[in-house]
Amino acid sequence: MGRPRSFDETAALDAAAAEFRIHGFADTSTEQLCEAAGVRRSSLYNAFISKDELFVRALERYVAGFRECRAQVLADDRLSGAERLRGLMEGVVEEERAARERGHAAGCMVVHSMMTPDLRERDERVARILDRNLREHLDLLEGAIRAGRLDGSIRADADPHEGALLVMTVISGLRVTAQAGVESGLLRRIALDGLRSLLG
Repeated sequence: MGRPRSFDETAALDAAAAEFRIHGFADTSTEQLCEAAGVRRSSLYNAFISKDELFVRALERYVAGFRECRAQVLADDRLSGAERLRGLMEGVVEEERAARERGHAAGCMVVHSMMTPDLRERDERVARILDRNLREHLDLLEGAIRAGRLDGSIRADADPHEGALLVMTVISGLRVTAQAGVESGLLRRIALDGLRSLLG
């Protein structure tokens, strides 16, 4: 017998991603996933077969959503290059601030997954998703830095690839630092300090 029509796979994926991004794969139990999605274990496994399959599907959806959000800021030609980078950082800090009000850090599925190498080894799809996300994120950041070099808001001698890696490293550090309970005001100062070496 198939699962009920009322089962909403998209909502279940979003609920699962919300758990995985905070706790990571290993520390997210099936019970947590069922409670977050508001479904029985049988419904969850009828839809996604296994926790591993659910994780891959949730990671795909999570990465796609963040790709769209990043592009809206980093490819916005109404903004200077520096404004795009600051806007990206502000978005991360604001997300962490809002999550802290709910009693936890926002977390990040990508950061958790990159810090758990065996996830890449157990399913090549995870490696492909993470590698594609890295390339696309770097491309968007490099584009913003090149735009900033042209409009004068970013140093003319700033290397786009190195600058993109710097921004990614700062964002990943913000995610990890937020997990340690650092408040959003300090996260914002760290983020802006991280950008300062690129600014014109």
